[in-house]
Amino acid sequence: MDIKAAKKEIIDRIEKLSGAQTPYNVFYDWVESSALAIASATCMNQTIKAEMEKRYLDTIKKDKRYRQEFPILFGMLTLMYEEEVTDVLGDVFMSSKFGNSITGQFFTPYHVSRLCAEMAAEKTLEDHKDGLFMNEPSCGSGGMIIATADVLKSRGINYQKKMKVVAQDLDWRCVYMTFISLSLLGIDAIVIQGDTLREPFVPGMTENRHILRTPRNAGMLI
Repeated sequence: MDIKAAKKEIIDRIEKLSGAQTPYNVFYDWVESSALAIASATCMNQTIKAEMEKRYLDTIKKDKRYRQEFPILFGMLTLMYEEEVTDVLGDVFMSSKFGNSITGQFFTPYHVSRLCAEMAAEKTLEDHKDGLFMNEPSCGSGGMIIATADVLKSRGINYQKKMKVVAQDLDWRCVYMTFISLSLLGIDAIVIQGDTLREPFVPGMTENRHILRTPRNAGMLI
């Protein structure tokens, strides 16, 4: 698969869906509905699960074209993550008109995240014999986490079995983007919405409505 061409096709499809809504809002609707579809499958709390399903339906009802196009976009995204460990959503966001001075959201370029991960990660498999625990307090699109997985993979380390991640961000958009990417990459992660400084994640204390668990964290992947 040509990853660059696939990213451009995603951008083009999202822009074609815009009209009454901006491309930014279409992108967010796609990200939100995709994240909710995954999260509702891993959620054991029936009340929260019902809330997620209602939000999902409310989102895809905004435009009748969503029901046809969003699954296609999600399928493309899935294939891209199978092809390469990289921050697809962050790159799509920043390569398009979605990320700009109006929205006020900018993500670290992936090559910079990759360099930081390369410098920070230990160099041998023995260093990771007890697992790699990562806490990302301002996750954005999840680029640093993905870059770390990419570095581990390049060193012959199975990041899906070695990594355990807690990621948090104040913005639900970022939470959803990170959650989708880590879910599709098979990473054991808990992604939390909230202010890390005022409301850091505390197991058993953080409200469940603010927590998304990837399929691997929920025990749905071995």
